[in-house]
Amino acid sequence: MKFITAPFLLLFSFLSIASFAQDANSIINKLETERIEKYLSSDALAGRKTFSKEIDQAADFIANEFKQTGLMTLPNSKTYLQKFTRFSASLISVTVTIDGMSVASNKIVPISAEAELTVNEKSGYEIGNINKGEDIRKTIGKYMTANKNYIVFVDTSFSGIFSRLAQFRNNITETQKTVIFVLSSTTPTQFTIEAKNKIQQLPLANVVGVIPGKKLANEYVIFSAHYDHLGIINSKANSADSIFNGANDDAAGTTAMIMLSKYFKQLNNNERTLVFVAFTAEEVGGFGSQYFSKQFDPLAVKAMFNLEMIGTESKWGKNSAYITGYEKTNMGEILQKNLVGSVFTFYPDPYTDQNLFYRSDNATLARLGVPAHTISTSKMDSEPNYHKASDEFSTLDMDNMNEIIKAIALSSRTIVSGEDTPTRVDIKQLK
Repeated sequence: MKFITAPFLLLFSFLSIASFAQDANSIINKLETERIEKYLSSDALAGRKTFSKEIDQAADFIANEFKQTGLMTLPNSKTYLQKFTRFSASLISVTVTIDGMSVASNKIVPISAEAELTVNEKSGYEIGNINKGEDIRKTIGKYMTANKNYIVFVDTSFSGIFSRLAQFRNNITETQKTVIFVLSSTTPTQFTIEAKNKIQQLPLANVVGVIPGKKLANEYVIFSAHYDHLGIINSKANSADSIFNGANDDAAGTTAMIMLSKYFKQLNNNERTLVFVAFTAEEVGGFGSQYFSKQFDPLAVKAMFNLEMIGTESKWGKNSAYITGYEKTNMGEILQKNLVGSVFTFYPDPYTDQNLFYRSDNATLARLGVPAHTISTSKMDSEPNYHKASDEFSTLDMDNMNEIIKAIALSSRTIVSGEDTPTRVDIKQLK
């Protein structure tokens, strides 16, 4: 048995990166990247607001790109559109009696897909509390995802923000259990709550394309981005331009995801199944990724590349990007290993104070243990066009963005081939 010396290993690494780079250069070209980015960030799509006709047009465009590329649909689906429904509940009337005393209607927020509710202490609802000093956001999340009917008594120390809970009425799932929040410093022994809602269906759709794997077809690698943005916002500050085009956020990530689908389809050598998805409704609560994540066994998902705002230079300049949650798995190390011999560098997220690992579409699968990370270049402490009407195509560095897409393609190759499997997120350590 002959041992390969370090110089030969280094030479092999350079030859390998050169071979893959040649493929990437021929497939991931700037003209095609610009074509897709220009359309997704055009005024014609009016900012791709969730529930708008323009976001439907964007979905059709992405689906057609998948079709032209030759991607397959998900099993048991004849369309690239992964449709699902959420509900909006407008409160018509509500009356509350606690221990024989009437309570003002602004002290109750019922979250329910039911048109009519009549609930009392004998109705079998679980009783919950949000006490003074608690992390209200975290505790609300616990009750909203518990899959049980709850009446939750919220301490009056939260009276200043209690009304904000009404936002949950705008996005209710088909299977959402009823959760009724009541502003009260005590837990009563007797209560009666009657409420009437006007329920409206809200259709949504992710766009999903698949390249089936060969030897490891039951193992999945996901490439994702969100294709929604803020739409049209009229205000004095934006009187000159009211369209929030979202060129960087996240037409750039969606463009990259589409280009990667073209790259891997043309190579046609992936051992693992590759799933390409454009998520809807990220800007209004991440509902697209939440629905999508429920369709997969998380143990079968070996990695997720979520692409978010890669159209500008990172804080380190060109040929660089950062990975959120870098320290939570060894996926970043694998990606960087695959780029040995190139000029590109992946860095750990420098904006950890902004909690970015939990703020994008990777979070749902990451919380299930999947090595799911967001790749970005956005300077979150100083990005001048973030969530502004000025986030337009003209502000992007398309040369650099195209190189970033190539780097993602090259860096992911051993995960796509099944040679490398990133370590999983330790869910016990997640917030």
